[in-house]
Amino acid sequence: MSTKPSTGAVRWLTPDEERAWRAFLRVMVAVRAGTAHDLAAIGLSEPDYEVLSTLSERPAHTSMLGEQADKMGWSRSRLSRHATRMEARGLLRRTPDPTDGRGCLLVLTAEGLEALENAAPTHVESVRRHFIDRLDPEDLAALERIAGKVGRSEVVADPESSPSGQRSA
Repeated sequence: MSTKPSTGAVRWLTPDEERAWRAFLRVMVAVRAGTAHDLAAIGLSEPDYEVLSTLSERPAHTSMLGEQADKMGWSRSRLSRHATRMEARGLLRRTPDPTDGRGCLLVLTAEGLEALENAAPTHVESVRRHFIDRLDPEDLAALERIAGKVGRSEVVADPESSPSGQRSA
């Protein structure tokens, strides 16, 4: 069974649609590059920050690895490898999942929480500088409305499978 779509059914982008698509991609790249640069200056990657911040919001600062991977749009194996690097730096620890002998829990350590608390002001300032402060309230409302429409999509790809290996929104 072929996985290639029929070329007769392709709805090619109009020039306006292509400009909008490319503009969206440029915005994503610019904002992500800016925030990644600012986090790197304080010793964290964007994925580090996302793992730390989402763990900090969980009861007991703990999440099942699979749930965390789903939330981030990552494969379990990719998150497991990343968690290994974070664990070596003392930012989190893994414990066996008492409800699933095959799984593990990710637990935010005191050092990880401190790293997050130290990074949060830099991160929010970066988000403001590279994104929020460049938009007016109407732009933000439109973006939220658009994200609501696009976010309803059930298609979630593991960014690890993309050619660049970069996460998209």
